[in-house]
Amino acid sequence: MPLARIDLIEGKSADYRAGIGEVIYEAMRSALDVPADDRFQIITEHRADQMAMDKTYLGITRTDNCVIIQITLNEGRTFEKKAAFYHAVAEGLHARIGLRKEDVFINLVEVKKENWSFGNGEAQYAPK
Repeated sequence: MPLARIDLIEGKSADYRAGIGEVIYEAMRSALDVPADDRFQIITEHRADQMAMDKTYLGITRTDNCVIIQITLNEGRTFEKKAAFYHAVAEGLHARIGLRKEDVFINLVEVKKENWSFGNGEAQYAPK
């Protein structure tokens, strides 16, 4: 049930963008216990002047290749699972597409289960 929004500066190939999506999905499956086939991702490219990110915040040097990943998901996962996810994504993107780990920015947004509708105008996971 996670929804991943992936933002990056334009100019990357379709394979590069697909690799990002695959790595994130694999990390959600392994580290966050996301079920099979639960893949909802929006990958958006922006002109460089449409993305502002500090190049050295918290002592981490970022480049224009920085990818911002925001995932909305159900609340309740432990810090250990989240940390394993962050690590799996950074390592996976580095291995798959050569992205520097410093250029992987992740934000998790946790919501209650009743905040989802997967179709038919129903809240499939809401308490009955």
